[in-house]
Amino acid sequence: MSQRNLTLLTDLYELTMMQGYFYAKDANETVIFDAFYRANPNGNGFAIAAGLEQVIEYIENLHFDKEDIEYLRSTGIFREEFLEYLLTFRFTGDIYAIPEGTVVFPREPLVKVIAPIMQAQLIETALLNIINHQSLIATKTARIVHAARGDGVMEFGLRRAQGPDAGIYGARAAMIAGCIGTSNVLCGQMFDVPVKGTHAHSWIMSFPDELTAFRTYAKLYPSACILLVDTYDTLKSGIPHAIQVFTEMREAGIPLTFYGIRMDSGDLAYLSKEAKKMLDAAGFHDAVISASNDLDETLITSLKNQGATINSWGVGTNLITSKDCPSFGGVYKLAAIKDKATGKFLPKIKVSENAEKITNPGNKTIYRIYGRESHKIIADLICLVGEAYDDSNSLLLFDPIATWKKTLLAPGTYVMRELLIPIFKNGSCVYHSPKVMDIQQYCKKELDTLWDETKRLVNPHEVHVDLSNELWHMRAQLLDSYHFD
Repeated sequence: MSQRNLTLLTDLYELTMMQGYFYAKDANETVIFDAFYRANPNGNGFAIAAGLEQVIEYIENLHFDKEDIEYLRSTGIFREEFLEYLLTFRFTGDIYAIPEGTVVFPREPLVKVIAPIMQAQLIETALLNIINHQSLIATKTARIVHAARGDGVMEFGLRRAQGPDAGIYGARAAMIAGCIGTSNVLCGQMFDVPVKGTHAHSWIMSFPDELTAFRTYAKLYPSACILLVDTYDTLKSGIPHAIQVFTEMREAGIPLTFYGIRMDSGDLAYLSKEAKKMLDAAGFHDAVISASNDLDETLITSLKNQGATINSWGVGTNLITSKDCPSFGGVYKLAAIKDKATGKFLPKIKVSENAEKITNPGNKTIYRIYGRESHKIIADLICLVGEAYDDSNSLLLFDPIATWKKTLLAPGTYVMRELLIPIFKNGSCVYHSPKVMDIQQYCKKELDTLWDETKRLVNPHEVHVDLSNELWHMRAQLLDSYHFD
């Protein structure tokens, strides 16, 4: 992505609005936009923030080439003075964001942009495209990894992804959320993550017989010998031949460091239990029993509940496409405009008959509240920048919709952490993205701060995202000001 100019990866109306600002408003008017989402995907109890590294690359490379200007000129929509302005266009604003791998919840800003209005407007589409996609796949992966209950999950979805970028960056997001490896070699190269794989049925079919195919593969890859056993007959042919090859390796003194079988069809619960019996009887108690074939968190949970002996899962289509929930639903809304006379931000609000679509105004930040002893998340608190909190005092939380629902946290029983951190200041990046595998370790720690009830796959407990008293009153006053009789 860093080698591509994605400046025109935008909706046309971003550019037409920019031209409107250029001629009808002060193009340097500073505004605040928030990128957030309204509902967790997949019916989950949380989401995983992902994609920030690619947002940084996009912002750092934001510029209009001469070819871009020529194309825009050819549309007949844009005036010459505006096109001349675009030739020197760069991002000069500030960006705050929640780090990748962080557990997040609806309505809280994942990214906050403070910039001249033309700049803040242009980046909307690409920013949402990047954050929405990777956060969706990371969240789906977290569900699948949770269902696997400690077994390794491998991302095998490249051939079913919606294009090369979806395969590459989807695999990156899957690694963040806990996959132990990906089949995507380019993703492995780009992000220094483990690549894993075995062989296809075509490997078996290309040899005179299954046993020869297995022996050849074992000779080539003795320290990573996972054999696909369902080409002809899993129980009568595949597993017996695999056991024969493992036995030959053992008798030849070849260390069986990582070996086992993979199944890609049939009744995986039954076949895995039979396979385990056969492998154990031959003395191969530590053999990997791997499965693939249209797996997702629901099927993995079902197989686990049936007593399947599978301990390694290759998940493709349903992960890389988030098949049951194909979009994240993130939005990008104006929250404030800086008043030139006072230098203060004037809050802005979007009003809707749908309460979920009413935005939170102003220049905001987010505090995460943990139990001091449990280290688990109690709630998130969206407040205005500048509000001060002291965990040696009591803290009153209330539901911003059902305001009578309140929780009083006693002094010393909780701790608070601010989630939004600076990424860009005055157009320069001030944040260094960690390596993907380091983000994965951070994400694992983040998931440990959730109660089990929030991580369950069906009807999870909702973590409350509350508003500070000051923000709630600001919002209420703005809503009252737009009341029409």
